[in-house]
Amino acid sequence: MKLRLSNQKIFLVIFFTIALAGFFYLAFNETGIVKYAKVKSEVDSLKSVVKRLKEENRIISAENDSLLKKVPAKIERIAREKYSMGKKNEIVIKIEKQ
Repeated sequence: MKLRLSNQKIFLVIFFTIALAGFFYLAFNETGIVKYAKVKSEVDSLKSVVKRLKEENRIISAENDSLLKKVPAKIERIAREKYSMGKKNEIVIKIEKQ
């Protein structure tokens, strides 16, 4: 039994082989689609971290500004919360969370 392939079939086999090799090259090389997806995920993660840190910075800056303006209520709150300080003739009771 002779195996005869027409020129068109040979061309299609070669074409699809090259196309498949090209797809794998584009998908899995060092700058391919898989790498792009990983890097995009990292970028999205870092963007959320940056957003959170910017919000923290904004809050700290606002707190710092009010302390620099010497707002008495703000200074008293910070002294009580962070340094367990109290007013004269006042007893400070610490409650530790478990």
